[in-house]
Amino acid sequence: MSETKAGGESRPGTAGAQGLELVRGLGPWAAMAMVVGHIIGTGIFLVPRDMAEATQSVGLVVLVWIFGGLLSLAGALTVAELGAALPEAGGAYVFLKRGLGPVWGFLFGWMNNLVGKPASISTIAAGLMIFLGFFFGALREPIFTVALPLPWADAPYRFEFTWAQPAAAAAIAFITLINYLGVRLAGRVQVALTILKVGAILAVVVLGFLLAEPEFATAAPLFPPLTDFSFLTGFLTATVAALWAYDGWIDVTLAGSEVQNPQKNIPRAVVGGTLIVGGVYLLANAVYFYVLPLETVARTPNVASEAVRQFAGPAAAAWITLAMVISATGTLNSSILTGARVPYAMARDGLFFRTTAHIHPSYRTPTGALLFQGTVACVMVLTGEFSDLFSLFIFAQWIFYALTVASVFGLRRREPELPRPYRAWGFPVVPALFIVSATALTVNLFLQRPVRSSIGLALILSGLIFYRHWNRGSASRA
Repeated sequence: MSETKAGGESRPGTAGAQGLELVRGLGPWAAMAMVVGHIIGTGIFLVPRDMAEATQSVGLVVLVWIFGGLLSLAGALTVAELGAALPEAGGAYVFLKRGLGPVWGFLFGWMNNLVGKPASISTIAAGLMIFLGFFFGALREPIFTVALPLPWADAPYRFEFTWAQPAAAAAIAFITLINYLGVRLAGRVQVALTILKVGAILAVVVLGFLLAEPEFATAAPLFPPLTDFSFLTGFLTATVAALWAYDGWIDVTLAGSEVQNPQKNIPRAVVGGTLIVGGVYLLANAVYFYVLPLETVARTPNVASEAVRQFAGPAAAAWITLAMVISATGTLNSSILTGARVPYAMARDGLFFRTTAHIHPSYRTPTGALLFQGTVACVMVLTGEFSDLFSLFIFAQWIFYALTVASVFGLRRREPELPRPYRAWGFPVVPALFIVSATALTVNLFLQRPVRSSIGLALILSGLIFYRHWNRGSASRA
């Protein structure tokens, strides 16, 4: 089967199992909203505390935000070339398959489908429930508690099941339903939520500078002494937090086959969206440190709420919490939309469960992949162990970020005649710098968390067993 691209060209092998195709229903604003709305989730509200605590320097916090933004932008500038040249469902799965080889694409998809994306969705939904708990305290109430004895531990493991867990599962199911009913509907929802969340953050910035009394009293210097190289440890720790807050710049490419005029709109969305987020983050941090001293930021879990409380009073905490609810909902929507396209693309190639290749005959959405992804995410959020699972794959995700950017070198060598409407700015220096930085980050994460990283690496490599099985079956059908 074939899919008709925006320019009228057909590509083989991109239709669903029943001959139907995904529809290009994401316009330029929806594509941009997918990037901005996915990146801005809960990070901008929560990670400034970790960054201030790690660096003990306002100047270093600002430098970390700039460095993290530039590193993400370097990846975005390169991925934009891949997304414009190969606007197909699956994103990095397709880029790695074409640029480095099929097994690399499969390993990315294996990690993404079974743990990475469902665990990310679960974590976002859990964060949404934390914010909603401000308005509905019953969400924090336990339904039952189970004590599980562990042979290797002195105390039993206590599993507490609260009302927040089924509520989070219901949120996942509801947003999955929106995406089930059509990509255009999901795109419109994303545009609306993104406008609301960016508007809310900018309102905090403007009101903070207009109403607040500046508080610069801090015992810490603007920058630590350059002769004291111990600050590098704090800088690297803070960088991990910043990159988590910037995460999501690649995700719109996962739905590349549904973006209108992808040769133009994907580069604009990926690069423009990353730049917009970087600007919003710097403005938000400027008002945080304008209103609060460094020591307060370093000990405050929710810096945005504390800043608003300082200049607008306790009642305003409800307003900023509502903004967080909107922010988390928008990120949940974009994560569900983009994540489902990877199992769909793999199943279409015969390398994943066949049911995930199903396309709804009326809504033209990958309903099989959406239901698979939603089911796994709901199971994870009900177990309460999703945060641990997600931390396992922070290490793995950055391995594949580095490999995805590296695939631009392989694709230029393997397919030099491939039309490239957009070429990576600064090639080969910018992609090379990203690869080196991402590799250094993964090595640093491995040294910090060797046990979790080793488990994550082992789980990814276990996919080779299934690759051999599915690849053999795909070859026999051919």
